Amino acid sequence: MKRFHQALLIATFLPLCWLGMEAAHELGHAGTAWATGGRVQRVVLQPLAFSRTDVSPNPQPLAVCWAGAIVGSLLPLILWAAGARLPGAFMLRFFAGFCLTANGAYLGAGALAGVADAGDLLRLGASRWQLVAFGAAAVAGGLTLWNGLGPRFGIGKRPQHVHPAAAWTSAALLAIVAIVEALLG
Repeated sequence: MKRFHQALLIATFLPLCWLGMEAAHELGHAGTAWATGGRVQRVVLQPLAFSRTDVSPNPQPLAVCWAGAIVGSLLPLILWAAGARLPGAFMLRFFAGFCLTANGAYLGAGALAGVADAGDLLRLGASRWQLVAFGAAAVAGGLTLWNGLGPRFGIGKRPQHVHPAAAWTSAALLAIVAIVEALLG
C-alpha cells in the first residue's frame, strides 16, 4: 500500500503543479494588465495546452509580458513561505520549485528560440541576456528548492512514508479540476 500512495501522490501532484503554475503565470499577466490600464479579453487555461492571456488594449505590453514569469515565480514562493510550518509544506516547496523551474526554462530557452512570451519580450525591447539571466536564476532557484525533497515523495536512498492524506488530497484536487474543466468545456 505504501507504493500505491507514493504513486498516487506523484501521478496527481505533477499535473496539479503544471496547472497551478499556468494559473499563477496567467494571473501575473492579467493582474498587471488590469493594474496598468489594460483590458483582459480572455484567459485560456487548458490542462493539455499552453495557457495564454489576451489583452487589448495593452498600454504596457512589456510589463504585462514580464509579469507572467515574475509573478508566476514569486507567488508560489510567497505561498510556500506562508505555509512553511503546515503539514505537507514540502508540497508547497515542490510547487514553488516547479514554478521557478518552469518559468525559468520557458523564458531562458524561449530567448534562444524567440518564441512565445520570450519572443514577445524580445520584440518589445527586452534583451536576450535578460531572459537568459532570469531563466538561469529561476531554474537554479527551483532546483535548489527541489533538492532533498525526494524522500518526502517516497523516493531516493532513504524514502519516507508517503502520508495517505497527502496522496488522497492531491488526487481529490486533481479530480475536482478535471470535473470543473469538463463542466466549463
